[in-house]
Amino acid sequence: MTEKINIRELALAVLLEAGKKEQKSSQLIHSVLEKYQYLPRQDRAFFTRLCQGTLEYRLQLDYILDVYSRVPARKMKPVVREILRMAVYQLKYMDSIPDSAAVNEAVKLAGRKGLPQLKGFINGVLRAAARGLQECPWPEKTDPVRFLSVRYSMPEYLVEKWLKELGAEATENMLRAFLLEEPLTVRIRGGSTERENALEELREQGVLAEKAPYVQSAYYLKKYDKLEKLTAFRRGRLQVQDVSSMLAAEAAAPGEGSLILDLCAAPGGKSLYLADLAGEGSLVIARDLTPGKVQLIRENADRCGAGQVRPEQWDACETDPEMIEKADTVLADVPCSGYGVIGRKPDIKYRASAEREDALVELQRKILTNAVAYVKPGGVLLYSTCTVNYAENQGNAKWLAGNFPLEPESLDPFLPQELRTENTGRGFLQLLPGAHSCDGFFMARFRKKKMDGER
Repeated sequence: MTEKINIRELALAVLLEAGKKEQKSSQLIHSVLEKYQYLPRQDRAFFTRLCQGTLEYRLQLDYILDVYSRVPARKMKPVVREILRMAVYQLKYMDSIPDSAAVNEAVKLAGRKGLPQLKGFINGVLRAAARGLQECPWPEKTDPVRFLSVRYSMPEYLVEKWLKELGAEATENMLRAFLLEEPLTVRIRGGSTERENALEELREQGVLAEKAPYVQSAYYLKKYDKLEKLTAFRRGRLQVQDVSSMLAAEAAAPGEGSLILDLCAAPGGKSLYLADLAGEGSLVIARDLTPGKVQLIRENADRCGAGQVRPEQWDACETDPEMIEKADTVLADVPCSGYGVIGRKPDIKYRASAEREDALVELQRKILTNAVAYVKPGGVLLYSTCTVNYAENQGNAKWLAGNFPLEPESLDPFLPQELRTENTGRGFLQLLPGAHSCDGFFMARFRKKKMDGER
């Protein structure tokens, strides 16, 4: 470990900040890694895992603390609670860290944070936990909601919801998948020759590129330090993108030289893929709400040399009269609850609520009303989300088909054989972690009907 920088203290600061409303842990972790770029790779990896693991397992860690502490976790001071959570995570999930080191470093950290009077309490709780973890009494399976909530560190609200909507087996498989380590997924742009050149560049830099499922150009990257150091990335040959997102672009299947509107486009992965699919004569208008998000799209487009992608700032809830019935293809990948990406963004699960879901459905329908208006008669609307919530997915797809001149179209021509089902033939696909090798994701394809006399 670096002598001048206390890695656990850095992690504690991130966890305390992440506990505040609407603070995204991924951004906080990235900011620290950027600030301390000089840290050895081992320290950076330890810091990242400690932050992410403690966040992912927060509910389970609190359950363990409640078993071994006379003070319930919910009543502890935030700084004490986070110190204990970090230490218990190390005790249970980081075999390379000796129990004595996890305990002693937590006690020292309490002193560094001005809590010397609590050193004895922290030491006692952690030593009891270290001795008893193997025999810790877990909730009984006869209470499936409580059992699954603690076992997989998922709020009971979501567990109960998914048990009703998805069933017991699919729910547990998904919860298990959320806790698995996920490699970075990228799309290698271009044809077979460009792909081989990019793979060779990666090999020369010691990067392991493993083929990902479902999409020909999808790969997992392993054994690299920073993405920005990779030659293939700097040259625009790689685009970070989950396979599910790639499938959405392929399902939109824009025609060569077409006009494409991507309504909620940041950071631009789908816009770039749509541009690659439609070719040089196309135009992809890639919109998002804030200047920062538009800048992300612009940076990605510039790095990839995608001149046919035109970033624009626009509120998708506001109707643009200049775009009415102009687009051959509209992609509406709308803001959503994000439950499908909990494995990469654990903060999401702690902010889930029925009220938030209802508000999102209302927002989504405002955006979709505009999206339908922008599609040419005979054009395509591709609706997608990165969630596994029925109301936002199948519910909105039924609402679209029932309230607008839209005809659901089969997704089968655009999907690999292993993803084709009765539902994809009817025009929609729900991807589930644990059942599919990708993020949780939903997509539905519609063709806008032509009125009498239209060609």
